[in-house]
Parts: sequence; C-alpha cells; structure tokens
Amino acid sequence: MPARLTDRPEQILRRESFTISYNKDTRTPNYVAWHLTKSHTYGRFQRSEEIFTEDPEAPTPRATDNDYYNSRFDRGHMCPAADTKWSKEALRQSFLFTNICPQNHGLNKYEWNDVEILCRDWARQYGAVDIVCGPIYDSHAAPRYIGRNKVRVPDRFFKVVLCRQGKPKAIGFIYRNEGRKQPMQDAVCTVDEIERLTGINFFPQLDDAVENRIEASTSLRDW
Repeated sequence: MPARLTDRPEQILRRESFTISYNKDTRTPNYVAWHLTKSHTYGRFQRSEEIFTEDPEAPTPRATDNDYYNSRFDRGHMCPAADTKWSKEALRQSFLFTNICPQNHGLNKYEWNDVEILCRDWARQYGAVDIVCGPIYDSHAAPRYIGRNKVRVPDRFFKVVLCRQGKPKAIGFIYRNEGRKQPMQDAVCTVDEIERLTGINFFPQLDDAVENRIEASTSLRDW
C-alpha cells in the first residue's frame, strides 16, 4: 500500500479485491491499489451482468452515471473488471464509481487495455504482482469536468507494477488521456518519475535500499 496522503483529500475504501484512495474534490480516486495473484486472473463471473453504480460510501456530491452521459468519455476502470472475475462481489465493487475515471475511449479500448492484459500475464508468469494506478492532473493544464457533479477529467494516467518474485523489480507507465496512438515503450518510465509527478510514495514497506534501486530505473526487457 502507498503511504497515506496529507496534501489532498483522502478517504481509504477497502474492497474485497483492491483498496481505493478516494478524493472527494475530484470525485475520482487518487489511486487504486491491488495485489494480483495468478489465481485471480481467472474467474467465471462475467462483467456483462454488472452495472456502473454510485458508491454509497463516497460523500455527496459524487460521480453518477448521468455525469458520463454524452460526456464523450468512457467510464474507465482503474482496477480492471477482468482482475476481479474470481469473485462476484469483487467484480460488482469494480463497477463502483470510486474505481472509475473519465477516460478517452481510444485509450481505454487500446493502450490502457493492453497494459491491463500485460499485468495479468505477469501475474501468471511470476505468481503475483502489486499494482497501483490512477489519474494525473497536470498543474499547468486548465481543469476539465464532466456532469452536474463536476467529475474532474484526468490529463494523464499512471500505472506502477511491482514484482517481488526473486530479485524485486518495478516498472511504471504514463499515458495521456487522449485517443492518439501511444506506443507502450514510449509510456514506460521509472517509479521515481511517477512519484515526483503524483506526490505518492508507492512502496514505503520495502527496504530502503531495495526501494531506491527498483524505483530509479526500469525497462520492459527486464520483464
């Protein structure tokens, strides 16, 4: 779990499959974190049976389905539904709006989905990985909102992945919230870089020497 945040609103919501750091001002998560095991990449429950739902634990005003209607943005999962199909309740919780951000349709369908699939491949390969992802709001960009409840639209999205198997390693990704093609290799970055952008300390539980090593450099070839 990342370290607690003190520079922005944070409400910790613990779900069956993931943990949300929720921001009542943006109506989106600061981040969503989960431990993805090999067994959790399989499951018999189907997302077609679920619907996007307000989260009753989030204070009002909060995101609703109406906010996304005609917004031209997808309801983008942070913890993917496909990572929760092992449990009907976990799958249901993945459709709560506290796990959702306004996301460009092209990004949601292609690049973001590709990284989600890759993370499941890594969980099967290594037995388990730790994942944290969420929105980035660029300070120099004019804020954008959707809906009556003013759900803030991210400028970018981050994802960091930690593998503890053998010699620990970590990798980060940053994608712009737009539909133009973004090659995965171009999105790869260090965890240090994402920590500087977001102000989040992702792996405070690691030994300092290990944390400093794995966060300072990364390469897709290492995976």
